[in-house]
Amino acid sequence: MDSLNRHEDYGQELLDETHLLADPLEQFKDWLREAEAAQIYEPNAFVLGTVDEEHRSRSRTVLLKGVDDRGFFFATNYLSRKGEAVAANPNVSAVFGWYSMYRQVLIQGVAEKVDPAESDAYFGSRPHDSQVAAWSSHQSHPIENRAALDDQFDQALAKFKGADVPRPNYWGGYRIIPTRIEFWKGRSNRMHDRIEFVRTIGGYGITSEWQIQRLQP
Repeated sequence: MDSLNRHEDYGQELLDETHLLADPLEQFKDWLREAEAAQIYEPNAFVLGTVDEEHRSRSRTVLLKGVDDRGFFFATNYLSRKGEAVAANPNVSAVFGWYSMYRQVLIQGVAEKVDPAESDAYFGSRPHDSQVAAWSSHQSHPIENRAALDDQFDQALAKFKGADVPRPNYWGGYRIIPTRIEFWKGRSNRMHDRIEFVRTIGGYGITSEWQIQRLQP
């Protein structure tokens, strides 16, 4: 395991406050486009962190499927472990790691279910077999073996053969409404650049005002 003893120099490319857009969501879009141009594998993949009703933390990789001025959109089974955790505690985190570019984006926010019409629109854009998979898998629940899982999928395929696949009512989208977004850039000697945008939650919800500050590495 040579990687445990490796000390890579992340370079001297500067990330300064003046390099970033005033709106961190627009800045995120710029970095995502640059990750796509650099041909990062699955640049829209991020690690979603949740805490369930028993205060147990869990992390898993999911795919971002939309970003706009409201926040970050992803979709999943509402009855999965992450769905149940969000129902119990909507405070979540998200980490985008574009490591070959020495970049990360770290997000904290509140996850909310999107409007059913938005979930319907995204579900309708998925490939047919991916739609079928939403009906065939009881996500996060145990199953005896792979053959049983494949059998569930084959049964669902047969059920929807030649037909439109409706969205299950237990499957849909979430939007992470961010309260904190940190842009991290690796630098030499572990003196990394960390620029943080923060907005607060008041009595009437999340404010639209972003405050920016530099964090020590």
